[in-house]
Amino acid sequence: MQTSPAPGGRSMASRIRSIFSGSVGNLVEWYDWYVYSAFALYFAPSFFPEGSQTAQLLNTAAIFAVGFLMRPLGGWLLGLYADRAGRKAALMASVLLMCGGSLLIALTPTYAQIGVAAPVLLVLARLLQGLSVGGEYGTSATYLSEMADQRNRGFFSSFQYVTLIAGQLLALLVQLGLQQVLSAAELQAWGVPFGIGAAAAVVALYLRRTMEETDAFTHQTPADNAEAAPQPGKLQLLLRYPREVLTVVGLTLGGTVVFYTFTTYTQKFLVNTTGFSKGQATLVSFGALGVAMLLQPLLGALSDRVGRRPVLLFFGVGATLGTVPLMTALGAAASPGAAFGLLVLALAVVSGYTSINAVVKAELFPTEIRALGVGLPYALTVAIFGGTAEYVALLAKSQGVESWFYWYVTACAAISLVVYLRMPDTRDTSRLNTAAG
Repeated sequence: MQTSPAPGGRSMASRIRSIFSGSVGNLVEWYDWYVYSAFALYFAPSFFPEGSQTAQLLNTAAIFAVGFLMRPLGGWLLGLYADRAGRKAALMASVLLMCGGSLLIALTPTYAQIGVAAPVLLVLARLLQGLSVGGEYGTSATYLSEMADQRNRGFFSSFQYVTLIAGQLLALLVQLGLQQVLSAAELQAWGVPFGIGAAAAVVALYLRRTMEETDAFTHQTPADNAEAAPQPGKLQLLLRYPREVLTVVGLTLGGTVVFYTFTTYTQKFLVNTTGFSKGQATLVSFGALGVAMLLQPLLGALSDRVGRRPVLLFFGVGATLGTVPLMTALGAAASPGAAFGLLVLALAVVSGYTSINAVVKAELFPTEIRALGVGLPYALTVAIFGGTAEYVALLAKSQGVESWFYWYVTACAAISLVVYLRMPDTRDTSRLNTAAG
């Protein structure tokens, strides 16, 4: 399938409006996804009343991981939909699914009220949210990369993780606010933060209705031999790009494990291992994530000047050499200030991956398979490695071998480093720069 150039181009103001609308929806999606992790310290006893704090967190981490199992299905279904019906339609569908999952969690009674049905409903809600997030990533990465102009593609696409991190920050901000006005017992009534998420998803849906479709998708023209060729989005078409699919897997493996280690898991690590209070851990995580959010467009813009590969290598080398000493020092941090400095350093390294991973993956595939090509292998890798990172960490701690997890993260980062060393720089070989999309 060929793509003709967009007639007359698109104004920068138009690009920014559409990127803003898509990014706000992305923020809401990730708030809804991460608010579960942020409030797990509080609602774990309501769903799993028996056992130690580590055992309760292990159960909630298992359900967090279960949500990831749906992400490949979401990447598959919404990737197909995005490559057939358009990026805008798929992004609207994903936010609807997220709204439904958040509303279900907000309305679910406690274990004391309905027994085992409570964790069952929690699992169902996380499955819906996993379906949504699985489709959101690939479609959002595709949309932002296609909407950006060539000179600033790294910068604009970095806003996927600006809003992803902003979603985490919003979840923590809600938590900080509720910590000031509610008691610990009242905070176990988890419905409020999820109700906020469901309402915000309705606003995001409205904003996404105003988005423009990308020129890359709109100006596709039928292939010369359409009857003989597989339909866009079919597995047969994706299998024409085995090197690109494996590159997405390799790009993602280390990045997702390190990212979830120093974001969603760290808050629990600071309480469960370092010994901080829940309030201190929330403040440290909030401050460090705020710094990381500001780093995303800076590194994205840097990749537009020096290339994608040097920025990825910064992450690969830093994560491979730095994870064990950083996690060891974080576990022994004597004050919240020391923990904040260590976590900022860790997230600065992680930003070498998060700031540009979306555009790098989008640059690998042509238009007709881009959303599926980015979304499906990414979601599979995140489901297997990212979604289980917190569970592996807590399991290692429960067995008295917590440091093993540090080496596991290091090994994952080293595998990705090998991929970065061997791959070409996608800024120079990008399929987004060609007529074929």
